[in-house]
Amino acid sequence: MAPVLIGFVALFIAQAKGWRFSNLALWLIALHMLVLIFGGHYTYARVPIGDWLRDGLNFERNHYDRLGHLMQGFVPAILLREIFLRNRVFARKGWLAFCVISFCLGFSAFYELIEWAAALVSAEAAESFLGTQGDHWDTQWDMFLCGVGAIAALLFLSRAHNRSIGKISR
Repeated sequence: MAPVLIGFVALFIAQAKGWRFSNLALWLIALHMLVLIFGGHYTYARVPIGDWLRDGLNFERNHYDRLGHLMQGFVPAILLREIFLRNRVFARKGWLAFCVISFCLGFSAFYELIEWAAALVSAEAAESFLGTQGDHWDTQWDMFLCGVGAIAALLFLSRAHNRSIGKISR
């Protein structure tokens, strides 16, 4: 729940300073917040939809946390893209995708370090917070899916995002 609260505060501060994200970005933020709220409420290893998929598709584990990490790349990629474009951070757009993807992967690695610190503090809290469910490659999968999410967002939403940004300036 803490990331959702931090997100609300950040949106409130941005709005107070005159910044408004595009409608596409706001819808993605809302969707990401729902993913985080469900994961925080049930713990990621026990979200019911993940259990249904596990049982229905004979998975060995609940993969809901994978959705969370995919979204950890997908949504911030659009937010960063918008911030960079609207503030004209790059003289050449060739750097835009590289920097957006790099930032998303860097944040994912930082988040994995937070999870590792939680595991060092408490083994019991680690299992519910981390949601590794016995997967020794969980950290690598999490960072990989974040990268996939960032790349997918840039590939599939850039045109729609440009139109959504354009509506703000009109």
